Amino acid sequence: MTEMKLLILRRYLQMKFVMRHSIVLLSILSVFLMSLGSCNSDNQNSDKDVRTDLIQNPVTASGKAKTGALPVMTFEKTRHDFGIVVQGEKVEYTFTFTNTGGSDLVISQASSTCGCTVGNFSKEPIHPGEKGTVDVVFNSAGRQGAESKSIMLLTNAQPNTIKLEITAEVMVPGKK
Repeated sequence: MTEMKLLILRRYLQMKFVMRHSIVLLSILSVFLMSLGSCNSDNQNSDKDVRTDLIQNPVTASGKAKTGALPVMTFEKTRHDFGIVVQGEKVEYTFTFTNTGGSDLVISQASSTCGCTVGNFSKEPIHPGEKGTVDVVFNSAGRQGAESKSIMLLTNAQPNTIKLEITAEVMVPGKK
């Protein structure tokens, strides 16, 4: 009977050994596949990469920043009210800004909350003193009442995020 117990114990330990090594192998394989996938995604977006010579970080070891050389995004206005909009209507607005800083300004990303889309933004570097635009389209389909949406821009300026806002009062036809 003890030989039978030893045999069962030996099989159990063998299975545990195999399982442990299988988990380690699967972990290594999944890390490899994830790193391979991230390399491919970088190549797909290579045309959207921002040149590193355009990025300047004002934070220094001494704590003193050279802010005069940084890009500065100065908007004519950062909030627009469409007023009363009929449900289903698409309305557009163009935010205009000037680079009032001392180096090229780059917008690397624009994202919005649901209900509006960022159609176009200046994708080329905006030189000091030049103007750029961000076009916003608000789609009121399926909306009603007061609506407020935000568009976040990621730039190489300091601060690096700029928030634009749009508002509208969406009226449903036939409702009072």
